[in-house]
Amino acid sequence: MPIPLLTSWLYPLAVALATLPCASATQYSLAQEYYGSSFFDAWTFYNNYDNLTNGDAIFVSAETAFADNLAFVDSTTSHAFIRVDNFTTVPYNDKRNTVRITSNDSYAVGSLLVTDMYHVPYGCSVWPAWWSQAIQWPQGGEIDTFEGVNLQTNNQMSLHTETGCTQVSPNETSTLVTSTNCSYVANGNQGCIVEDPSSASFGAGFANMSGGAFVTEFATTGISIWFFPRSQIPSALSNNESTIDTTTFGTPVGNWPAAGCNIQEFFQPQQLIFDITLCGDFAGNAAIFNQTCTGVCYNDYVIGPPSGYDEAYFEIGYVRVFSAAGTTTVVSPSSASGSASAPGTTSSPSSSAPSFMEKYVSVVACIFAAVGGLGVMLL
Repeated sequence: MPIPLLTSWLYPLAVALATLPCASATQYSLAQEYYGSSFFDAWTFYNNYDNLTNGDAIFVSAETAFADNLAFVDSTTSHAFIRVDNFTTVPYNDKRNTVRITSNDSYAVGSLLVTDMYHVPYGCSVWPAWWSQAIQWPQGGEIDTFEGVNLQTNNQMSLHTETGCTQVSPNETSTLVTSTNCSYVANGNQGCIVEDPSSASFGAGFANMSGGAFVTEFATTGISIWFFPRSQIPSALSNNESTIDTTTFGTPVGNWPAAGCNIQEFFQPQQLIFDITLCGDFAGNAAIFNQTCTGVCYNDYVIGPPSGYDEAYFEIGYVRVFSAAGTTTVVSPSSASGSASAPGTTSSPSSSAPSFMEKYVSVVACIFAAVGGLGVMLL
């Protein structure tokens, strides 16, 4: 198919950008889905004690998780559950069993990550997270979409990167900004944190409202996170539509623009992670623990009555990953070059790589948008 005549500067630019997701993309198409009986098929269980955040937890193998119902899919609702052991009395000096899973595939810049959850873990000593990170950390960055500890009532979102990434002039609804320096070497690696002002975004408040949906836009223009309580979930999500336009979502609750953090410099393709650890560097920090709980984190909870973990579970409706229109951002473990490839074992509504012309059209559309319609006069 012949390429329309472009000016001498526009054509080389389009060719150079043709393999990249659109920098100003707001249109996304479904690329991959984790749902129902096959939900756990394309995740790796950590199968080790928590040697990452010093938690008093053992992240069990898939075999143990399924045998002990620490990970399962409910046959009635098709919801996936990930939980802490709430039936074993743990002896002193031992750790309690729980789960950490990591997606086999990674997702490059130009991805939109969506999860619908009905319940999230909470309770004294409990530290849950729904997040992502690159295989190489901290070089490839980390995005924490959902995180909190103990009996806190508000979700906190953050980025963790190498030095040089900061939150500058965000367009976000939250005014609760804890820190703006995303560097892992600053402030004890707390990252650049934005707290959700909604008490329905974490813990008991989340569960009492039947949960909601989290959306993370991983774009070259910046990283944005939305939280929608169950009653406010946009129809594009509740109707399981295969295309999404993020401009219909309104202002995100958290936003980290590229003006202060070059996304392509500080972030590489991200693996998705669900985990629940106990105590550790965050939940077990005495100053933080004592804000919402009493006693001693390990002594009174980890080795205490197992019923203390009855609320320490994720109930997940689905995880869906979208790619910027005209691109594929799914990176399989076999992609030696790190370029996007067809999905592996998960459901893939759109697994074929786009043609050059599809990429070309997308890029030209981005250029037109960037120059405010100047392209109409050039073609």
